[in-house]
Amino acid sequence: MLGPDLSSPQISIVAFITATKMSPLHRHEEEKFFVNAKGQKETLPSIWDSPTKQLSVVVPSYNEEERLPVMMDEALDYLEKRQKHDPTFTYEVIVVDDGSKDQTSKVAFKYCQKYGSDKVRVLTLMKNRGKGGAIRMGVFSSRGRKILMADADGATKFPDVEKLEKGLNDLQPWPDQMAIACGSRAHLEKESIAKRSYFRTLLMYGFHFLVRFLCVKGIRDTQCGFKLLTREAASRTFSSLHIERWAFDVELLYIAQYFKIPIAEIAVNWTEIEGSKLVPFWSWLQMGKDLLFIRLRYLTGAWRLVQTRKMN
Repeated sequence: MLGPDLSSPQISIVAFITATKMSPLHRHEEEKFFVNAKGQKETLPSIWDSPTKQLSVVVPSYNEEERLPVMMDEALDYLEKRQKHDPTFTYEVIVVDDGSKDQTSKVAFKYCQKYGSDKVRVLTLMKNRGKGGAIRMGVFSSRGRKILMADADGATKFPDVEKLEKGLNDLQPWPDQMAIACGSRAHLEKESIAKRSYFRTLLMYGFHFLVRFLCVKGIRDTQCGFKLLTREAASRTFSSLHIERWAFDVELLYIAQYFKIPIAEIAVNWTEIEGSKLVPFWSWLQMGKDLLFIRLRYLTGAWRLVQTRKMN
């Protein structure tokens, strides 16, 4: 099977001309604060500050008032039990409401009131940025030595974070304290294919081929929303991120491989949850276009990778 002709000057010119600049890292004024459990505004911390927690959990949420409670209940039950067993373990959960039109922020804030704003914080974005943009805003407001990305649908069992932690540890020594562990559903592929239509299976294989051919080598599942990064790896990769929607995972790992950040792919438990925001054909089409342009825009110099970039 022949891949796309990356040498085509027409495709490269289109990629270069249509390339957007790196998405602004600035916040709206209201996004520089979070509301504590007492209803008072407090200034958000920065990824560039020294870490004060062992683990930050960033939960991107768009119209998740119904699915979020199940995930939060499981996550906080696990985190509280772990802290009770090991008092030196400290954590925070940052729910990033990505411009929701429902009561996502209100639902999340109930957990802030219950557990306290040192453990649960709600960051409400003024407009929808996309999943990658929401996670980036949460990452840049985190306090953890390690930062976990976790989807609001609760599809991945939260205690599997320990598998990712082991995967990170097995990568040591970490160059410049950077390492990433990616949750993976690749081991469940045969089972999932049996439940999918032929068309969706074809789209999935096409997407996986493009990921491997154009962007990321050696990672079978780039799209699982359960990823653990060291603080240094998170600041390096998210500082260089351009794509804010569904294909951001691929660019994130492309950046990581460019900087030679070690990556572990770890099998996790996963269950498909109703209510996905992906529209099968159009979402895959958009992601396929993004994959092609990720490769071309870096090759042509329209996008450049940077060592560090602070948020204003």
